[in-house]
Amino acid sequence: MNDRLKLRPVTNESGIEIQPRYGAMDVEASGGFGFIGEPGEYPFVRGIHPQMYRQRPYTMRQYTGFGNPADTNQRFKYLIANGQTGLNVAFDLPTQCGLDSDDPLAHGEVGRVGMAVDTLRDFEIAFDGIDLDKITVSLTVNGAAPQLIAMYLAMAEKRGYDVAKLRGTAQNDILKEFIGRGTWIYPVEPSVRLVGDTIEYCARHAPKYSPVSVCGYHIRESGANPVQEMAYAFCIARAYADDALARGLDIDAFAGRLSFNFNVFGSIFEQVCKFRAARGLWAKIVKEQYGAKQPESGWLRMIAGGGGGGLTFEQPEVNIVRGAYYALIAALGGAQTMALCCFDEAYTIPTEYAQRISLRTMQLLIEEMGLADTVDPLGGSWFVETLTNQMRQKMEETMAEVDAQGGIVKLVAEGAIQAKVSAQAYRMQRAIESGEFRKVGVNCYRNEQADDLEVQMHPYKEEDTRRQIASLEGARGARDVRRVGEALAKVRGAAEGGANVMPAVVEAVKAYATVGEITQQLAGVYGRYREPVRF
Repeated sequence: MNDRLKLRPVTNESGIEIQPRYGAMDVEASGGFGFIGEPGEYPFVRGIHPQMYRQRPYTMRQYTGFGNPADTNQRFKYLIANGQTGLNVAFDLPTQCGLDSDDPLAHGEVGRVGMAVDTLRDFEIAFDGIDLDKITVSLTVNGAAPQLIAMYLAMAEKRGYDVAKLRGTAQNDILKEFIGRGTWIYPVEPSVRLVGDTIEYCARHAPKYSPVSVCGYHIRESGANPVQEMAYAFCIARAYADDALARGLDIDAFAGRLSFNFNVFGSIFEQVCKFRAARGLWAKIVKEQYGAKQPESGWLRMIAGGGGGGLTFEQPEVNIVRGAYYALIAALGGAQTMALCCFDEAYTIPTEYAQRISLRTMQLLIEEMGLADTVDPLGGSWFVETLTNQMRQKMEETMAEVDAQGGIVKLVAEGAIQAKVSAQAYRMQRAIESGEFRKVGVNCYRNEQADDLEVQMHPYKEEDTRRQIASLEGARGARDVRRVGEALAKVRGAAEGGANVMPAVVEAVKAYATVGEITQQLAGVYGRYREPVRF
């Protein structure tokens, strides 16, 4: 008999023991049906819209960007021509870290894992021919988010769009960078302040734009379990909300524009219940803790469908199947936007072929599999409702622990959260290596012979770097040097005076100041972050 079929205790990654069967009594014991509600009504457990995908299918927003803006623009247009309904822009590491392409520290990394951006000219090239009213754009950048948000708004305004009506998103979640990815620039406290600057600026000048997408995704990829993924993300969102409120903003002026980015790899039911539980919890937080009056302020507006940490280098074609289940989870979980990982992402930047497969997977769920036919199709299941209640309770417990220890900003500044999730990542890797945590193709059902499938690697081209640096030099040569100098002085002055830096940053990017030049002004005031090391 397969040992997977033997009756034994089963505990999910969040630490909840899964019973062999469930009934109505289990739902009641976990908290009952009282916190479920109807789709489109508080607490939004069943979805933030009454009709959900019947009214509008999820936005399909593949993560894309590489090399220079011209090449990325071509990939954007390829995806749009194949039915993609949104853009999710990847930036190279120098851009994310606030470096110009000709900075010595950028050598070898320009355009390698995302699009290189130095000035407003690059945004003008990247989005040439793309209707920003029809295709919303998500900017996956954090440390340099003020500059890139400013560039996007300036580019749109220059093309004749009304910035007050412009929609779009920036990741701009710097606290999760300290926990999970490492593309930070400034120390923790001024970094949080910069996030607040973007929230305040957009609330006043671009009220339909979402200046922050809080990313439990990367915290999960770094070692957090599903409950911690959501709980830490909500603690981070509260930190940004608290900063905005301290500036005098009303919760209803910005909460509805906060968005979230979540992961999906793992057990289908744990992931679906994670999203259902989180929707109710976030609505409760915004209404009860912050006193929001507008229902949409409590909407958990989320992108999901990734789960790159679940992909494997071994047997990469199996990642196509994994991706289909990730998309299924995101749809069953009620995501507004889906960004499905591609089968070759364990190796390289996805090819057009791989991205088309992922795009077709998302489209197939709508057109052939009936995922847009009804709202919350798993709702009412004794198992699902019990697990939803249990997941929400554990999220609340985790958030209470963070608060009791001084709050998320303090714990991140001290490196405590980083140490916790890193230790968990180590334990998970050991469990995979020992076979305790089963991973198909890795520690079970291995293919001992070489795979026939050849993955096409994305080449790094030195010519792209030379072209980008030449473009940067051209932009510098064509601009008004005096105007740039005055604009950069205003950026530094705003930072020194404790004012919102965004008006000055917008003026600077319109003068074609570079990402690196603006970073230097801010770092001259705030300093640069030095990561604490904990053992």
